[in-house]
Amino acid sequence: METHSVLLIGGGGREHALAWALARSPHLGALHIAPGNPGTAQLGTNADLDIDDHEAVLDYIESHGIDLVVVGPEQPLVDGLTDYLEDYGVKVFGPSKAAAQLEGSKAFAKALMRKYGIPTADYAVFDRHELAALTGHIETRTDWPMVLKADGLAAGKGVFICQDAAEALMRVETILNDPGLSAAADLFVVEECMTGEEVSVFALCDGHQARILGWAQDHKRVGEGDTGLNTGGMGAYAPAPILDAAALEHIRLQIVQPTLDAMAGEGTPFRGMLYCGLMMTPAGPKVVEYNCRFGDPECQVLMPLLETDLIEIMLACVHGRLEHQPVDMRTGYACSVVLASGGYPGAYAKGHPITGLGEDTPDSVVFHSGTRRTEDGTLVTNGGRVLNVVGLGNTLPDAIAAAYARVSGIRFQDMYHRRDIGTKGLARLGLRT
Repeated sequence: METHSVLLIGGGGREHALAWALARSPHLGALHIAPGNPGTAQLGTNADLDIDDHEAVLDYIESHGIDLVVVGPEQPLVDGLTDYLEDYGVKVFGPSKAAAQLEGSKAFAKALMRKYGIPTADYAVFDRHELAALTGHIETRTDWPMVLKADGLAAGKGVFICQDAAEALMRVETILNDPGLSAAADLFVVEECMTGEEVSVFALCDGHQARILGWAQDHKRVGEGDTGLNTGGMGAYAPAPILDAAALEHIRLQIVQPTLDAMAGEGTPFRGMLYCGLMMTPAGPKVVEYNCRFGDPECQVLMPLLETDLIEIMLACVHGRLEHQPVDMRTGYACSVVLASGGYPGAYAKGHPITGLGEDTPDSVVFHSGTRRTEDGTLVTNGGRVLNVVGLGNTLPDAIAAAYARVSGIRFQDMYHRRDIGTKGLARLGLRT
């Protein structure tokens, strides 16, 4: 059997979940993760590698006999890592820099959807040097609430739902004065606020063919009941009962395949994972945003449900033969609860010891996100989102219960998590929440 040495780029919970799935493949020769985390270190070799240095990444690939690169996070894709490596003959699962604009620029994505008739919210775009025009637009709007977005990558924190003009103008100042957000705001995107429930659909793409891998509901707000600031995601569950087979086929035909066709039509075919963040509005599904990679924390619930060999799937996307590649998911549900540092998504402390992780079981697994080991081997917190605790079950209530049962034994100072992950799904199933 042919085996492959894989370099996985990234170091968060998504990458731990991908490493976990890759490690289960009989086609895996060696697994390297750059930079990885304490969780991925149990599955392969963590590499102290600057993933922003394309030449250093290539040197590592050549010196370690890597023949497949899997790019987890969005920034290296937007920065063109795929293009650089492919120029040297390296196989990469992840879109080109031009195709990654779907995530890297909200204005690009909105213009593409408008041009090709892909359903999305109405919008306007303003350059940061046109603040007077932006202010005037905000002050004359009458359809509140509205959505204000920084155009570029902002780790899920560059989107604000504003209830009135005063709040919108305050959020403009917030974006401009926050170094992380300001760097993503050469352009501002102002959108109508769609109503409905959100759902994330994940499609494998080989440039022309698309296959839906799965769908999930994320919980982006920090507070229970979807309150508070947006985060990178506080938990997820899959599959989300909001979509049935008919709705999925509609989304495939009206959104997923048209997006793939549009990108090919623009001369920038999309290969890799296309994440469609959708709003299920009264008028039907509409695109909230695209991402050009697996979601985080959605990846953490999709990988435990995946039955087909992940390396086979990724190589089918790379080589343009997805049409003939099976993609099977196991029956059942998965629920992920994010354990976060107190204060996240604002300021938070690091270095708190973590206890009570226990061992993974058939109905629970823990993926590391923001952790590190000290010199004496102690596992400590090292980020805003620290751990992803995933429960599995034949039913959604079983999966939720398994996740929270595992959560109950884990401790670190100022640990915070939402206690309502999956309740929308329970309500849709007519179950008590």
